[in-house]
Amino acid sequence: MGVFVFLPLVLPLSAWPVARLAEQRLHPRAATWLLSVVAGVLAVCSTLCLALLVVVGTAQLPGNPLPDGWSDPEVREAVPYDDVAGTAAIPALTAVLVSCARLSWRHDRMRRRAGEALSALPSRSVAVLPDRTPYAYALPGGLRGTGRVVVTTGMLAGLSASERRALFAHERAHLVGRHHRFLLVVRLAALANPFLRPLRTAVTYTAERWADEEAATAVGSRRVVARAIGKAGLVTRGAPIPTLAGFAAAGPVPRRVAALLEPAPAVCVWPPVSTTVGLAAWGAAAGTTVSALSSANSAVTLFFILRAATPL
Repeated sequence: MGVFVFLPLVLPLSAWPVARLAEQRLHPRAATWLLSVVAGVLAVCSTLCLALLVVVGTAQLPGNPLPDGWSDPEVREAVPYDDVAGTAAIPALTAVLVSCARLSWRHDRMRRRAGEALSALPSRSVAVLPDRTPYAYALPGGLRGTGRVVVTTGMLAGLSASERRALFAHERAHLVGRHHRFLLVVRLAALANPFLRPLRTAVTYTAERWADEEAATAVGSRRVVARAIGKAGLVTRGAPIPTLAGFAAAGPVPRRVAALLEPAPAVCVWPPVSTTVGLAAWGAAAGTTVSALSSANSAVTLFFILRAATPL
């Protein structure tokens, strides 16, 4: 197992270059998928690394419930770094599991509470709340699993008819693209490994840009969407539910407006290796692959070592 078990803890650093370049050079949809998948895999590998170290650390603790053969001197020699790193991984893994479970619970609770609050309104895809506070957000699930667009009268009052269409198109894009899932993945990944926080920030922005581009296509005018985002950014105070995607609530509004005033980005599934973003993407892919292989190698090695040390 050796030093390879520690690689998944630091390999997320290989994704830092692509986190910045992807949001600037890739189509927002491709950037969101790429960064979310990389963050998710690296987070799982990092958590598995901690779990493996916990097994090693637990085997060395006196009075542990594991078979005595697990703490045999030969097992200790075959599995190095057990005394310090293994024991230190126990509270680290506990913190990761508790924080991720807490975030998932809060996310689900907020969705349920929002759904219950809207249950008295007509069962339509758009829910208009009589509230002077201007905000809008996409609520996943609910009506036939398609979700609902929630907007206040305060938000609608500040937009023209074409800008309202842009707002609805933006929020529907969040629902159709299931952007809340990408956001939840990167938030959980950032809790699992702090080195993945730049990817969380980048996906928060690219998910909004993805919805912006979908809205521009639906409305037929990039300037109308840019104007709607600018107005909403000036008047909105943010959605009351922080775990859900809100119109103009995430990502720097000036950057989003500037991007919409430029030509539409080219749709590219994977950037060419000859470009800077292509090199960064391949570097992140390589780091993710090495992390997965290191985790698998360590898990298999530890399995056979402990299986040999465990009496039948």
